[in-house]
Amino acid sequence: MRVMNILHDSVVDGEGMRTVIFFAGCPHFCKGCHNPESWNIRNGVDMTVDEIIDEVMSNPLCDVTLSGGDPFFQASEVKEVARRLRENGKNIWAYTGYTIEQLFELGGDHVELLRQCDVLVDGPFILAERDLSLDFRGSRNQRVIHLNQIKELA
Repeated sequence: MRVMNILHDSVVDGEGMRTVIFFAGCPHFCKGCHNPESWNIRNGVDMTVDEIIDEVMSNPLCDVTLSGGDPFFQASEVKEVARRLRENGKNIWAYTGYTIEQLFELGGDHVELLRQCDVLVDGPFILAERDLSLDFRGSRNQRVIHLNQIKELA
């Protein structure tokens, strides 16, 4: 799968100290995106599931955030990364430009990836709704959803 970067010790991409995996590829093209180079799936480097897990686990104190790009753009592979991280006791946040409703409509791998996550920050970044006072999101339309409260994922 294509990965732009893996950043350790983030305090802005979810609660607590986090390792953030920035995946390549995004279909949303949000105006004002902070990471537009990640839109192109050909950017970044190829990494295997094992390589990603090894890098993340090299910093055992951090939980994990899946970002991008959009991790759901590569859901068929990212779901395995998330599953393995969860097996290793990691709390997992995911950022996506899709809404949770759209992910349920897409079904399949998208829902399987959702099932491995603890928190979802959903919705596209909308520049006109940008709000720097919000925790863990960039625009007012985005939601922080605690997935253990969603009965469809049970």
